[in-house]
Amino acid sequence: MTTVVWFKRDLRTRDHAPLVAAAALGEPVIPLYVIEDDYWQQPDTSARQWHFIRDSLDDLDQQLRKTGSQLVVMRGSVDDALKQLKASHSVERVFCHQETGGQWTFERDQRVIGWCSEHQVEFREWNQFGVVRRLKDRDVWDKAWSQLMRQPVLSAPTVIPGIVTGQLPQQDTSAPDFALPDHCPDRQAGGSLRGEKLLASFLERRCVGYQYNISSPLTAVRACSRLSPHLAYGSVSLREVYQGAKAAGEHRNSLPRKKKSLTSFRSRLHWHCHFIQKLEDEPELEFRAMHRELEGLKTGPNHSERLQRWRQGQTGWPLVDACMRSLQHTGWLNFRMRAMLMAVASYQLWLHWRDPALHLARWFTDFEPGIHYSQTQMQSGLTGINALRIYNPVLQSQKLDPDGEFIRRWIPELAGVPTEMIHTPWLMTPAQKTRFGGNTYIAPVCDHEQAARAARKAVGDFRKQHVSQQETSRVLKQHGSRKGPVQKRPAGAKNARDDQLSLFD
Repeated sequence: MTTVVWFKRDLRTRDHAPLVAAAALGEPVIPLYVIEDDYWQQPDTSARQWHFIRDSLDDLDQQLRKTGSQLVVMRGSVDDALKQLKASHSVERVFCHQETGGQWTFERDQRVIGWCSEHQVEFREWNQFGVVRRLKDRDVWDKAWSQLMRQPVLSAPTVIPGIVTGQLPQQDTSAPDFALPDHCPDRQAGGSLRGEKLLASFLERRCVGYQYNISSPLTAVRACSRLSPHLAYGSVSLREVYQGAKAAGEHRNSLPRKKKSLTSFRSRLHWHCHFIQKLEDEPELEFRAMHRELEGLKTGPNHSERLQRWRQGQTGWPLVDACMRSLQHTGWLNFRMRAMLMAVASYQLWLHWRDPALHLARWFTDFEPGIHYSQTQMQSGLTGINALRIYNPVLQSQKLDPDGEFIRRWIPELAGVPTEMIHTPWLMTPAQKTRFGGNTYIAPVCDHEQAARAARKAVGDFRKQHVSQQETSRVLKQHGSRKGPVQKRPAGAKNARDDQLSLFD
């Protein structure tokens, strides 16, 4: 009897319950990854994500070979791959982790489960981290998350009964075709080894001052853990990261500053799962507003020129454009700047949330559907339980990049502009532009202050006319963060803890 361990967003051997369980049976195990070409045609996927996964697959195969096994990489649909393996190796079991993905992966999983049932193949899933499938009551979620995080981290199997190499199907590791072109020269590299090194350096020294340094795009590159793509594709275990941070923060030799920083970091790990749980509970969030009555806030197609200028980093607001160009080049951006990009698209540019959300999804190497769709809606004012965050791009620029260092790095058109002018180059006189440069930098797409006032009024008016207490209460009950019973709140009220900067980065 043969067991297939199907790898999805769990590309590691350590703290991998399906792999541990399969190895413990003492029967042949086929570790399987399937390159699904149809998945890479989805509008929220990209080459930079694939290349991170490809790195992780190479690393995973090296780990497996140390146990006497190896990774089998096939191409096509998962159910076709299982059909082939069942015919050639008498597959009797399929073990895997649960995945909270988009509609495409959900329907894929349903097909696989149906195939296994039809062919008398045992199908068993394990919970990978603190997301609870078929959660009946949000009030118990926090306790379930804490219990899972406290469970021991599983060691990687030392021996995995393998299949004779010559009997395995031919590997196909060529890159899939992608729906859209993508170039990301400075993306993060994948693999558990790199993830473990990042975790070690963060816990040892980089974490100090974490809570203060993660907002600025200048300091966040080093201050953030940079584990987000490794957690998104499972090359490191969230439980191992959490327990490592807890142990480092509570060590008797840890300084108070380090302890405080790691406490803040651990809270982000909690929020990481909190947001994924939203998509698990309500998969429709990929396509429509969390607060269903707010879906009608914006109708009709988006303004094509504004959307294009936002995508290309040509809004005329330096920090916004620098962030977008940096993201295109590196595949990563700190949370505060991600939130600003989405908020500017939603309010000052008055774009429907879906197009900007898909664009950012493609450019995030660490794209995690549950976090992404929940957060893009939150930053677009579509939850009904959170305060509006209408970012002022000039104030953010002055606060987070006061000397214009980040702006000059990513907007060469402004390289010679003095610091006192770099945040508002449209206010320069023609003579100043001639003297300092900046003639080639585009003028702002609109007056951001006037646009922000108009957006706030439009949202407020819409809420007064169309938002009901009943729908707001439904959202709060299903998705609000709390410990203990839900407290009754007036229509439109926010949950204070749910209004934090909550994306793990």
